Amino acid sequence: LPGRRGAIAEKIVKEIRERLQFLVNVGLNYLSLDRSADTLSGGEAQRIRLASQIGAGLVGVMYILDEPSIGLHQRDNQRLLSTLTFLRDLGNTVIVVEHDEDAIRSADHLVDMGPGAGIHGGQVVAQGTPDEVINNPASLTGQYLSGVRRISGPDQRTPNNLQNQLHINKASGNNLKDVDLDIPVGLMTCVTGVSGSGKSTLINDTLYRLAAAELNGASTEPAPHASVEGMELFDKVVDIDQSPIGRTPRSNPATYTGLFTPIRELFAGTQEARSRGYKPGRFSFNVKGGRCEACQGDGVIKVEMHFLPDIYVPCDVCKSQRYNRETLDIRYKGRNIHEVLEMTVEDAAEFFSAVPVLSRKLQTLLDVGLSYIRLGQNATTLSGGEAQRVKLSRELSKRDTGKTLYILDEPTTGLHFYDIEQLLRVLHRLRDHGNTVVIIEHNLDVIKTADWVIDLGPEGGNGGGEIIACGTPEQVAACERSHTGNFLRPILEREQNHPDAGATREGINTRQGTS
Repeated sequence: LPGRRGAIAEKIVKEIRERLQFLVNVGLNYLSLDRSADTLSGGEAQRIRLASQIGAGLVGVMYILDEPSIGLHQRDNQRLLSTLTFLRDLGNTVIVVEHDEDAIRSADHLVDMGPGAGIHGGQVVAQGTPDEVINNPASLTGQYLSGVRRISGPDQRTPNNLQNQLHINKASGNNLKDVDLDIPVGLMTCVTGVSGSGKSTLINDTLYRLAAAELNGASTEPAPHASVEGMELFDKVVDIDQSPIGRTPRSNPATYTGLFTPIRELFAGTQEARSRGYKPGRFSFNVKGGRCEACQGDGVIKVEMHFLPDIYVPCDVCKSQRYNRETLDIRYKGRNIHEVLEMTVEDAAEFFSAVPVLSRKLQTLLDVGLSYIRLGQNATTLSGGEAQRVKLSRELSKRDTGKTLYILDEPTTGLHFYDIEQLLRVLHRLRDHGNTVVIIEHNLDVIKTADWVIDLGPEGGNGGGEIIACGTPEQVAACERSHTGNFLRPILEREQNHPDAGATREGINTRQGTS
């Protein structure tokens, strides 16, 4: 702008440029400025708020961030860490809850909580510089950082049968550029790419909606595409996300996984219950009869706070036990129904070890690493990762046909290295049963254990929307154009050079197969 108008605009334009640069620095260069806020992922919204704070230039502020690396590709991660360092150097205190290895290693001070999860945690196990935590034998995080424990790749990849593929022709939703997608059937496939490259559009909006409409009879409208072939190879599609398993105090792991019905039948079958004429419904907190009517079986009373979120207070009548006195008089092996719901999964597995229908379901909860949650734990108190693993456990406990398509979007969100190892064990088990597992993921430990990788890019937004590389992790790592491949290469090299490379270990082994 010429003259006086240019002088007026100079400071404004400088401010606009700086704020836009902050958005680029936190990996959001692919977003359009008029993008609706409700379409942003949690990680994107958090990074936009972070950029606005940097733009404010405040000093002496304490910033608390909960997993800012969610949904961020490794390429953009370094820019995010530089941004956090910049905030610190301004004179602020930055506290980050994080599982990302690069973020942990770049911290000035680490506080490691543990030693386990749930009732087994709640203590500061180690704290100090990253080196001090790495050298502390009590720290599980330190063991993974030092290489004492690690998530190993498979001994042998499961071969891709080119005759057994799900094919989507010319997918063109959002920024996709007529993408032809081939998903190997019976394998674990990772879909990778920088943020905004089109992964969610291709998998969630196109593949999942197509499969849900054709296999599950859903009325979802898929993103634009020309055709699809190979859907007859599946009998159903399951999207296992991190949304809550329920939003009220009535929802809990026991009801969600189907444990509660056989437990109620056991109580109804006791001699005392039969003599009183109690049926399984007596032990339900969803219907009248055995429940506490003051709280209607919730164990808590909801207090509506106008203009604020509702709060829940313990019920004065049943003291949060959900049931009336007569129902609590009935005991199975010395425990009443409330005491059983208060058991952890590991305690319940021992208590019900002689009841096959319960023992099998409880074992799947143990397999996904949820030994510490309580059977009757309020679903709203479960983290996203815990809710997702409860869903996985329910899938594992079903008698599957081996023809299911499982779709997961960033399942490692909120998971520690140890939890990721447990999760991978379960996903490979689903795959070993003949099912097809498709995962959108940035975590390199997950990508390196996949049978097949499809990398989108090369950039985000309009610069993406193409398949840059597909093949085994080794083949993608060899592709120079692939940003994912460039980060995967040193991980695979480190894997090969590790002293126990190729050794059989507990955990992730791929099944032998023929192409």
